[in-house]
Amino acid sequence: MESEKDRSDQDGTSLSSFPGANEAGEISNESSKESKVLNKVDLTVLPLLFLGLLVFQLDRMNIASALTAGFATDIKVDQSTINLGNQLMFMSIVILEIPSNMLLQRVGPRKWIAGQVLAFGLVASLQIFVKNRTGFLVSRFILGLCESGYIPGAIYTLSTWYTKKELARRVAVFFFGMFGGNAISPLLATGILKLDSARGLRGWQWLFLVEGLFTIFVSLIILLFLPGTPDKPRPLLSSGIIRFTESDAHTLRERLQRDEQGKAPEAQGMHISLQVVWTTVSHYKRWPHFISTFAVFSTWSPLTTYTPSIMVSLGWDRTEANALAAVGAALALVFVFLFAYISDVTNQRGASVIGSQVCYHVALIATRQIHPHVGQWSQWGLWTAVNSLAVGYHATQNTWIQLNCPDPRERSIAIAMFVMSAISGLMVGTQYYQADDKPFYQTGLRTQIIMVSVGILFSILQVGIYKVHNKRVAVGGHDKTAAGETHQIYVP
Repeated sequence: MESEKDRSDQDGTSLSSFPGANEAGEISNESSKESKVLNKVDLTVLPLLFLGLLVFQLDRMNIASALTAGFATDIKVDQSTINLGNQLMFMSIVILEIPSNMLLQRVGPRKWIAGQVLAFGLVASLQIFVKNRTGFLVSRFILGLCESGYIPGAIYTLSTWYTKKELARRVAVFFFGMFGGNAISPLLATGILKLDSARGLRGWQWLFLVEGLFTIFVSLIILLFLPGTPDKPRPLLSSGIIRFTESDAHTLRERLQRDEQGKAPEAQGMHISLQVVWTTVSHYKRWPHFISTFAVFSTWSPLTTYTPSIMVSLGWDRTEANALAAVGAALALVFVFLFAYISDVTNQRGASVIGSQVCYHVALIATRQIHPHVGQWSQWGLWTAVNSLAVGYHATQNTWIQLNCPDPRERSIAIAMFVMSAISGLMVGTQYYQADDKPFYQTGLRTQIIMVSVGILFSILQVGIYKVHNKRVAVGGHDKTAAGETHQIYVP
């Protein structure tokens, strides 16, 4: 467990933590050097991974705006087929999560991450040729396969550059890519859809084409400029815009080894055996994390697909609906960072997750109960609140899991399991909003309320499990991790 002294600077730059810091609190040369190196990582690794996640989200969620432009009518499918296509996409993502993080170790982040972005950018752009139900279902399934390893691979890569105290807010910034993509997607669509009928293409075709080509461009940027590893930080095809010296690489290795007590995670070359995979998967004390994530994240899926359509049902035209749908998604960024910040300041990871989920739960209940009895703008406010609070817990939940994985190999697999649980939830959630429940999905909202209730209960259970375990360890108990039997105190 971290002491108050350890938490004096939540970015891991507590003056007393560095060799050479004097009693007056003056920053030593060593701490100043670490800060400069950390700034280099913040200006290279983090924004590039963020950009990759931004286009990742654009390519899989622009279907929501395409629906407002007649996509379903043009390819002659109904809402159940749209739900099924998204379900197949999420299912195919889940299939390759753990294998992808194992492949990351063989290929390395520079090649693997850039290659994935290129692959799903190509598939996304080729969706302009979808003509019927079969083409739609196949394209969504293949898109999911191409996207499968990006999130767990990128999160694990971040854990190889940052110390544990620095990680929560960086993971939150990384997830801004996902939630930011969800926010700007309808805004971009308002402009792109105006190209309808230009050069014989429908507006939704232009949407898939433009955003897919942008993704391909981003993959080339990542290939050129993403640093390799803390050991070898040079990008694959260039010397980089911001360059890491040999001294920088040494500083990065030293600070990570100090943080991990000599077992710094490796971004490439670390062997993850099937035994490690099994030990991590069967570690039942962390399963409430995954069940809670599955339950709550499932409720975000229908919101990302149908919020623009709900805005149309409220009386706005297509352009206004897409713009208004973006407000809640944009505010979600604020809440993701807010709850991550609270978790860092208090070091109460579980309480931060539960608090965020409770706020979302209240917003869902209010929307279902009040929505039929208020005017247009109040209805918009309720849906905006729901979208704003839907994912506030997500980055903190991920960091909470990572902080309780002492072995780097174990952490890699646990991250993949977290993403699998989230994507599995999205897959199930595609069925929450059905055509016979239009336009405001009262039955779907009730399902969402139930699932968030389940998520809150399992988050509370997770805190209880950690607290009971810590008491047992305090009197001489032990726990089994991927590294073997060890005494371990969990962060509740």
